Amino acid sequence: MVKVTYIRSDGTEHAVEIESGTSVMQCAVSNSIRGIIGDCGGACSCATCHVYVEPAWLDKVGEKSETEAALLEEVCDPQPNSRLSCQIKVTDALNGLVVRLPVKQV
Repeated sequence: MVKVTYIRSDGTEHAVEIESGTSVMQCAVSNSIRGIIGDCGGACSCATCHVYVEPAWLDKVGEKSETEAALLEEVCDPQPNSRLSCQIKVTDALNGLVVRLPVKQV
């Protein structure tokens, strides 16, 4: 199991464990993390799972695809560390990953 911590804009932290191979979005939805909806079910065709990856983890989560980058241009308050959580697959190397939820998604 891999630990992922979701931090809401009000500072509330939700640390959960997830199996390797699952997306950060699937983990949030399965654990009722408010602010991550995942309307498209992980197909990278909406942006309801937008998160900010903590800078220390950016190199470890992998690169954005062109499709993901295009969708992120449409989210509220995009940042250089913005990602769609459906596109982050959890591996053992991501144990301890921290993501923050945008204010508009809470």
